[in-house]
Amino acid sequence: MTVERMETCAQGCGPAAPPVLALNPRTKYSSKQLTSCSYNGVAESTRDLWDRIFTQGYSADVVVQTNDGTIPAHGAILGMASPVIDGMLRRSKRRQPYRMAISIRGVPHDAVRVFLRFLYSSCYEQEEMDHFILHLLVLSHVFMVPSLKKLCMQALEKGLLNVDNVVDVLQLARLCDASRLNVLCQRMILNDFDLVSATEGWKVLRQSNPMIEREIVDLVEMKKERQKKKEEQKIYLQLNQAMEALVHICRDGCRTIGPHDKVPRNSIEPCNYPACKGLEALVRHFADCKRRVAGGCPHCKRMWQLLELHSRICVETEIKNCRVPLCWLFKEKLDKGNKKDDPKFKLLVSKVLEAKSCSRPSSLLAMPSAST
Repeated sequence: MTVERMETCAQGCGPAAPPVLALNPRTKYSSKQLTSCSYNGVAESTRDLWDRIFTQGYSADVVVQTNDGTIPAHGAILGMASPVIDGMLRRSKRRQPYRMAISIRGVPHDAVRVFLRFLYSSCYEQEEMDHFILHLLVLSHVFMVPSLKKLCMQALEKGLLNVDNVVDVLQLARLCDASRLNVLCQRMILNDFDLVSATEGWKVLRQSNPMIEREIVDLVEMKKERQKKKEEQKIYLQLNQAMEALVHICRDGCRTIGPHDKVPRNSIEPCNYPACKGLEALVRHFADCKRRVAGGCPHCKRMWQLLELHSRICVETEIKNCRVPLCWLFKEKLDKGNKKDDPKFKLLVSKVLEAKSCSRPSSLLAMPSAST
């Protein structure tokens, strides 16, 4: 659909029209079926009478000038429907008492006709409403017709808003003080940025309004950063759960594995530690593996990292109080300086403790390595 310049020239009167938008000329609009008429409690016969008065132009006393012609109308009806048009008519009457004329240019002639028809009877053809939805949104805002503006915003929210036109609608929503529609457009752009950035509307936006483009790109980067932090938090939470399950296995035992001085609980009941099942298999492998860390076994290396991580977050001050193997050995080496305090490992410990303090219980989805 070719979208002309969306500004309203009111013979120098009325509020300033929104700035010109470089809209996507290839955008096509389609929608779900909406109500074709708004009765507002008015009898159908009365509504049809108002509609005929407009379409037939009976005793019209105003000429509405558009880009491609004129439309006869009735000043009393237009003035009552729009305070902006009322002011325009008053000024026109002072200049030409016997032939009032107002100018609505910058939008297609048929869009103006649909707009004026709505002022008479709140009637519209659904196909026309869908086709001129953006023009009608601008006209309803400029001429202060809240019922039509609300209808246009609802139509966009319920079906007309899509990836192809969301950039155009975003610009109009900001110009027309449609905050809810603006938020919905931003949300759609952030969720489908790859698709939106490939549209013609986005290419036009980059040239016509680089400030909005920069703002959206910044929001996309912020969303990616939040998602990245969320994934990292998830990994640290999993590591904390692994530490809790390790203490549980070494202190109390679980199912078929546990300390030598306790009989394993061979029960079919689920364990209260979600990471226990995966860690149980890792402990069994670590005990029986012949390659171990020196031989390059990745599973043993991971187990070794878990043991060292536990020793760094363990709060027990007596060797007899902690049942996790090698815990006290790691602590002694670190205290005596025999083991270099790796900055990355130190950061990992702080992240795990942070996740432990501000997290809720959740399942262990994976067993990450200490190098994550």
